[in-house]
Amino acid sequence: MASPGAAGSIRLDKLLWYLRFARSRSIAQAIVAAGHIRLDGRRVTRSSCAVHVGQTLVLPVGEHIEVVRLLALPMRRGPPSEAQACYARLDANAPAAVTSAISPPENAVAQKRGRHPMQ
Repeated sequence: MASPGAAGSIRLDKLLWYLRFARSRSIAQAIVAAGHIRLDGRRVTRSSCAVHVGQTLVLPVGEHIEVVRLLALPMRRGPPSEAQACYARLDANAPAAVTSAISPPENAVAQKRGRHPMQ
């Protein structure tokens, strides 16, 4: 099997996980399936969508929206500094470092179990 960058593209869910925008690949798949990601201005709902260098991603990170341009394809889920070298933020008001990755709502586990989140 070829490495992720060998073909010049990578799956969107893998990219979000490698770049540390999602804490796990399954969370990345859920975010994409929910339609929260835009790739070059179009909404993407397929986590297997191929992403190439130079494309622009719009995605939710914590409580704000990130606009990033892909500079390189990551080869692995490495340290944050390695991940941040693969993209450039296009939003001038963005914070210098991403402090929280995309994660499911805090009450998602409680709702799954049928309990109220505050109990």
